[in-house]
Parts: sequence; C-alpha cells; structure tokens
Amino acid sequence: MVKEIDERIIQIDKEIEDIMSQECKDEAKMYVLKRERHDLIKMCKNLEPHDKVYLARHKKRPKVTEYIDAVFEDFFEQKGDALGKEDGSIFGGIALYKGLPVTVLGHRKGNDLNENLKCNFGMPGPEGYRKALRLMDQAEKFGRPIITFIDTPGAYPGIEAENNGQARAIAVNLAKMSALRVPVIAIVTGEGSSGGALAIGVANSVLMLENAVYSILSPEGYASILWKDSARSNEACSMMRLTAQDLKEFNVIDEIVPEPIGGAHLNPKAVFKMVDKYLARELEKYSKMSPDDLSRHRYKKFRTIDQKYLNII
Repeated sequence: MVKEIDERIIQIDKEIEDIMSQECKDEAKMYVLKRERHDLIKMCKNLEPHDKVYLARHKKRPKVTEYIDAVFEDFFEQKGDALGKEDGSIFGGIALYKGLPVTVLGHRKGNDLNENLKCNFGMPGPEGYRKALRLMDQAEKFGRPIITFIDTPGAYPGIEAENNGQARAIAVNLAKMSALRVPVIAIVTGEGSSGGALAIGVANSVLMLENAVYSILSPEGYASILWKDSARSNEACSMMRLTAQDLKEFNVIDEIVPEPIGGAHLNPKAVFKMVDKYLARELEKYSKMSPDDLSRHRYKKFRTIDQKYLNII
C-alpha cells in the first residue's frame, strides 16, 4: 500500500512544482493536489511490516551525514582503518553534542548512484569495521561517548571481503563493544540487517525509528532460504518480527523514536528533532554511571534479551 501511495505523492509533488514554475499559477488545481497529498499521507497509519521495510529503504530517507549535520556541531571526519585502506560505507569522526565531545559513526549509503557506488550501497567490508573499531578505541581512550547510526542491508559478502577478514572484523567489534567503558548509544535509522548492523550496534541503549527494521537478514534472503522463493518477501516480513514495535516487545531495543506519518523522508527536520531529544535523555542517564557500570550494563543487556525473540529466530 505505502509504495503506491508514495509513487502518487511523488507525482503530485512534481505537478505542484510544475504549477509553481508557471507565470500564471493554477491555484485551484494546486489546492486540489495539496488536499489529495494530505489525504494520502493520512492513509499511512497502521502499516504492515512490508510497508515499513519499504519506508526503511526509501531512497530519500535521511542518511547518517544528514543526522550529523542536523544534530551535532564541529564534526571532524576520520578516515582509514590504520592498515592502509579507506571504506566509504562507514562514516565517522569526532563532534560536539551540546558542547560534549562525542564520537559519531554510522553506515553510509550515499544519496545518488555515484555515491551509492563509492559507499558500496552501505555494505561495509572488513576495512570499514576496522575503521569503526579504531574510532571506538580512540573514544574510549579519551572518555568520549559513542553514538552510532545503523542503516545497512548487511556486511559486504564478496570474496575479497571474506579473504580480508570480514567475519573476524565483525567478531572483534562485537567483543570490543561489549566491554567498552564509555556510553554507547545506537540508533537504527533505516534497515539493519545481520552482523553488518550488529557490528556497530552493541550499545547500552538501542533506539529505533518507528518505521525502521532490524533483523538477522533481509526478507528476500529469509524467503529464499525458507521457501526458495525471494518473491515471498512480503510474507517473510510478517514472520520475521522485524519492526520496531515487535523488537520493543521482545526487549531487543529500548526505545522507539516517532516518525511523521508517511515516513521520515516527508519531514526530516521533525525526525532530527526527535533524535536529538532521545539522545540528550540517554546521554544524561549514562553520565551518572561509572565506566565499570557502563560495561556491565551493556553486557547484561545482551545476555538477557527476551527468550521469546530468540525462539522465533
């Protein structure tokens, strides 16, 4: 349903843009179009899981670079894995959050085809996860909280990545993040799939946007394994329990960050404001905890995830 609504909204926006470019504007037609657009957006309530997957993957959904520009100040990007290679699919560096130095990193997909290719469509190789590890080590050394933004279809599964230590890079990150002595807050902003997402997601608090998804693999992959038919991905979406609402019920995530009706791409500024609000609250909570308590809190959190969720996966 949402896909069809979104396609019609795109058409309406183009028609409105065409009217606005004309010297003599057809105000009546523009009113009708705006009213139709408003009514279509109101229909985007009580969405099915496959609708949320569509929104989570929307090409106009806010990216990590937009969150950093909107929420943080004085961001300084850091590149490289300290072994000689840069992976554009992990974006990170140092920034100020309300005057507090923090380390921020996340998956980067890019905004157009050229950027998608440079960022490998948000699928990091081992170099990307080693870069993330380097930034987290540095954050711990200087006592900076770590904030991660998760939005990936998964780690890159190519032969070169496997040969260069993809599995080990992810495993090392999981182990390191479990023991970090600074606050870690992860936010699932789009799609979070498999170990590629979890490699920067072992956090004291895991937040999730209302229409984001978080799962062990993509619905298409799930359907291919279970039924040998990726076309049944919509059916898989319901079985996988990958929505924010499902995962909150199973204690896999801690908070759901509300989105505008119709998806984050329709009003990014409102989403940035909500993310800012939730981040401030979480950082305030963990500022009162000692380094040892932070590490124990994170370890216990992932050791006690609801058994109901483990049973369905």
